[in-house]
Amino acid sequence: MDIFTIIFWVIAIVLTIISLEKNKRKTFAAMKKSKGMMGNMLSEIIAIIFLIGLVLTFIPPETIKSVLGSTNTFISTVVSALVGSITLIPAFVAFPLVGSLVDAGASIVPAVAFLTTLTMVGVVTFPLEKKEFGTKFALTRNALSFGFAVVIALTMGVIL
Repeated sequence: MDIFTIIFWVIAIVLTIISLEKNKRKTFAAMKKSKGMMGNMLSEIIAIIFLIGLVLTFIPPETIKSVLGSTNTFISTVVSALVGSITLIPAFVAFPLVGSLVDAGASIVPAVAFLTTLTMVGVVTFPLEKKEFGTKFALTRNALSFGFAVVIALTMGVIL
């Protein structure tokens, strides 16, 4: 376990103790409600594990490394950003998927480009966004989001 995980556990335990001392009834009610919410999400969590397993089964690590590896960073970053823009995956699925891709040999820059465009750009949701906010706003937001996603990816490549 890394230091950040330990810090989060300590903070969670301390805040739970404080909450219990302040109002036991409300704290236990919140715990009961969160247990129910976790039960509802259990099927989605299992689906995430299966989805990641399927992706890594059908796409061997050698292919991931050759396509998203560090040898062709610019092309793989652009391709990853475009795929992320048109894909609609919830963020809680995307994070473990990207982690698995990096573990399989993908370079950090294309992985970050995929993740940021996946969560910031919405080609699939564009019709709804256009209807609710207007074409100009939807186009501007998606274009700026795509640009900033690529900048974020490149910045992560420089930092890491």
